[in-house]
Amino acid sequence: MTQTRFLKSARIAAAGLAVGAMLLTGCAATGNKSGGTDAAANASAFLTIPREDMGTFVQNFNPFAPTVNPMVQQSIYESLLVFNPAKGNTVPWLATDWKAADDGKSITFTLRDGVKWSDGQPLVADDVAYTFELQKKLKGGYEYLDGVTAQGNQVTFNFNKPWSPALYDVGQLSILPKHIWSALADPEKDANAKPVGTGPYTEVDNFQAQSFVLKKNPNYWQPDKQKIAGIKMLAFAGNDGANLAAANGDVDWAPQYIPNIEKTFVSKDKDHRHYWFPPTGAMINWQLNTTKAPFNDVDVRKALSMAVDRDQVTKIGMSGYAQPADCTGLSGNYETWKNTQVKDNCTWTKHDVQQANDLLDKAGYPKGPDGKRTLKDGKPFEFKISVGATSSDWLSVANVISQNLAEVGVTAKVDSPDWAAVVAGYEKGDFDSGIVWSANDPSPYKYFNTTMGSASVKPVGTKASDNYHRFGDPKADALLSDFAAATDQSRQKDIANKLQEEYNDAAPVVPLFSGPEWGAYNDTRFTGWPTQDNPYATLSVRAPTTVLVLTSLEPRK
Repeated sequence: MTQTRFLKSARIAAAGLAVGAMLLTGCAATGNKSGGTDAAANASAFLTIPREDMGTFVQNFNPFAPTVNPMVQQSIYESLLVFNPAKGNTVPWLATDWKAADDGKSITFTLRDGVKWSDGQPLVADDVAYTFELQKKLKGGYEYLDGVTAQGNQVTFNFNKPWSPALYDVGQLSILPKHIWSALADPEKDANAKPVGTGPYTEVDNFQAQSFVLKKNPNYWQPDKQKIAGIKMLAFAGNDGANLAAANGDVDWAPQYIPNIEKTFVSKDKDHRHYWFPPTGAMINWQLNTTKAPFNDVDVRKALSMAVDRDQVTKIGMSGYAQPADCTGLSGNYETWKNTQVKDNCTWTKHDVQQANDLLDKAGYPKGPDGKRTLKDGKPFEFKISVGATSSDWLSVANVISQNLAEVGVTAKVDSPDWAAVVAGYEKGDFDSGIVWSANDPSPYKYFNTTMGSASVKPVGTKASDNYHRFGDPKADALLSDFAAATDQSRQKDIANKLQEEYNDAAPVVPLFSGPEWGAYNDTRFTGWPTQDNPYATLSVRAPTTVLVLTSLEPRK
């Protein structure tokens, strides 16, 4: 998947919130203290989940579509393996095991016996090979992949060079049925309205603009783990509507940002309402468009970073749920990878107004009599911070940054159209700055590749799927190449230490905080949720681990 997957981007319909509120009013009328849809509901009840950034749904279950519906890659289609950042373990899924070649130039997966597609056809190795052919044809990527060969129950991925990051890159792509997709006239644009998958809940039912249901896959390979009747998704044009649904007890799983969650959610039923926000999400970066002056100046990037008070950002903007970033750039997902020398001697991610002022003065951006800075051409030092209108948490973050920058004479205006417009600006490269999710793979390779790898840089006007700030670093390129070729993790960690040193020197982006993996739930109707004490998955509904939750929950008895 592309970087866009990590953004809260989607088609936002303003009418969705109002319609969603009307739906909730009807649900709440039958509610009680712990669940608007009746806590005593029988075992056939659907697991209800809000989607806070999609005001309406369209019946499109094509994983290649830019506005694909929720649960396509979490419940309908499955991958060969699932990496769980909460526990740091890898769970075999459609594959039972895998082996990398000694030279690092191939990986062979052994497929699980007895897996069927929801139409009853068997999963075969050729399905996996075809999926990657189609992915490369329609979306590109996988430049290191020479080809995929299927033989018996094994699939071998052959690389044109040693490529250690490939395990999770290929291992977590959703696998598609060749017998369905090869018959489509236009696979990229087909709506795939009635999908055929290997996942636990594949059968589309009662599809409406504000809700739809996924019922059980009749041929699932783990029927004993299909203990819930299905999934019901609700559409909301923003956090507010989704949070109202959670507060009223109209949803079972609330994976969105909820401000003051103890008061607004938990306090209404402390016995049944819980949350868990592990810091294993992506690093949230403030990306400055380095194709524009003055953001192409490392001293400016570091000065602006020092002007930001991350304690305020996380306390005010993120309700105290997040952990401030340091100069390694790595989120809490990579604690064991962090270079302690870089982390412990960090300067430019610490709030220091005096140092920020001194650095901007030195870089040649003086303050005028009014206390405001000017650029080298005499124009005001001002720019926009772009954030989607529906993301109340990130809007708060942007406003804190704006206030912080005013203290050093820099004017930053928060620009908040819908996410589609914001992402379009990122992709084209005509934005000033924005708050962006980063890559978050099991190893830090992709994070550094998409923050300072030259191969990920696209010219302005050419659509970018990541590295929106368009920064490339030759020193980082050499280290990234070494990392990809290293098959031993201790060697990878040595190289990652050097990548962090280069990141510290170059400041390609301004890291803000480790993204919490949002997750709250009401266990009135369903039990078996992941927790800090039982971190078998995160509580995200957009992560590879979502399927682990869907196959663990069961109705309360």
